[in-house]
Amino acid sequence: MKLKTSLLMICAALSVAACTNPDRFGGGETGTDPFANGANGAIAGSASDPSSPAYFQQAIGDRVLFAVDQSSLSPEGRATLDGQAVWLLQNADFTAVIEGHADEQGTREYNLALGARRADAARAYLVAQGVQASRLQVVSYGKERPIEICSEEACYAKNRRAVTVLAGGLSS
Repeated sequence: MKLKTSLLMICAALSVAACTNPDRFGGGETGTDPFANGANGAIAGSASDPSSPAYFQQAIGDRVLFAVDQSSLSPEGRATLDGQAVWLLQNADFTAVIEGHADEQGTREYNLALGARRADAARAYLVAQGVQASRLQVVSYGKERPIEICSEEACYAKNRRAVTVLAGGLSS
């Protein structure tokens, strides 16, 4: 029993010691680790990496909200789309699908059409800001994909949206 405890303690100590120096085997090469810190100290692909989809979604915002039965952009929506346009122009390897959504009020057909108008409004704004139209597609889900399910205005407001979903790099 004493031997097992001693061996367990030695293994634990070696494990901790092995983690102390990441360059202990030499090399010191940069750019080979996909999780290495970038020039700005951000971990590649994380929400702190300005060229990552996670950053796009969290820091810039991937969605624009709409008023009841409306597909016109609010000042807040235009501000979000301005940020999206800048990001898309700086990260030309990405394409996007803009999803149009509606709340549960109204018929399925009406909400599909409303979702399409919302997605088209967001797409048209991004194109007007210089994003190539060929990089943007639209799809409407109407009321079929709510993010909040309840029959209250707070839920309805979150479901009236256009969401910009990034896709991997362009294929050449």
